[in-house]
Amino acid sequence: MTKVNVSLPAEAEANVQAFIDEVDERLSSSEDTCRVVTETLVDLHGDREAYDRWQAGEEVSPAERVRLQGYDPCNATLESEYYAEKDEERFPESKYLQWLWRQFDATPMADNVAFALRFRGMLANHLFEECGDDCRFFKGITFTYGHNISVGDNVVIHDDVHLDDRGRLTIGDRASISDNAHLYSHDHDVVDQTAVENYHTIVGDDARVTYDAMVRAGCRIGENAVVGARSVVQGDVPDHHVAAGIPAKSLKIKPGWESVADPIEDRLENRQSERRIDYELPEDLETFDEFGRDRTPPAE
Repeated sequence: MTKVNVSLPAEAEANVQAFIDEVDERLSSSEDTCRVVTETLVDLHGDREAYDRWQAGEEVSPAERVRLQGYDPCNATLESEYYAEKDEERFPESKYLQWLWRQFDATPMADNVAFALRFRGMLANHLFEECGDDCRFFKGITFTYGHNISVGDNVVIHDDVHLDDRGRLTIGDRASISDNAHLYSHDHDVVDQTAVENYHTIVGDDARVTYDAMVRAGCRIGENAVVGARSVVQGDVPDHHVAAGIPAKSLKIKPGWESVADPIEDRLENRQSERRIDYELPEDLETFDEFGRDRTPPAE
């Protein structure tokens, strides 16, 4: 896709950069992250006057109180907070940053591409395990934790992509993930849905996962490979291959790479077991079964 350079007017650019620098500096300091997130969201949503009135003990309506307290990530829960195997030490910081990312995307400023890409890129440097240079993160991206994601240089992740890092997710340099793609790093047992296995899922350098595709946990998308739209990947896509379908299989080798690519096979090799990430739960952990199903097979 051929693109041209676009820039904001000078004054708008200066204001945007000053704001991003301020938030970045505060997140890099010893200041409490929860407080930084709360105050940033209050101002982004234009609620400073009402928030200060509430903090001063003045009367506010129940609905207003719920809205104002919701800027503080300590007053919210995320789905991943309920996962028993999460890293209890790393999760709180990731939760606060993820809350800022998600609530920023709920503001009108999230549609200002020149501003929003840089703001999310700054947040990714604090949230992800690793984040390379010149990455572009578009609106509506979701993730499980964030701290189990490693992203290389010049990566582009488009609108409404889900990055599941319940296990571990690595995305190589110059990779592109198109709108509504889902990359998973965990699987559920077929019989016991509460039993979860985590894996390392990999997208290689220069790979493309296109629109609405799903990559199953523990798969590897090879270097310079392409996954076709709405495909379901259940095995490793070899380097330089174009794979598509449900389940996806290699259809051809990208023109020009025939001499270095592996030959096309009937099906993608599944190496999920090699990328399994083991974990242990504390014996005294209090859990619950949200389904309450009887998993006993019928008698013969």
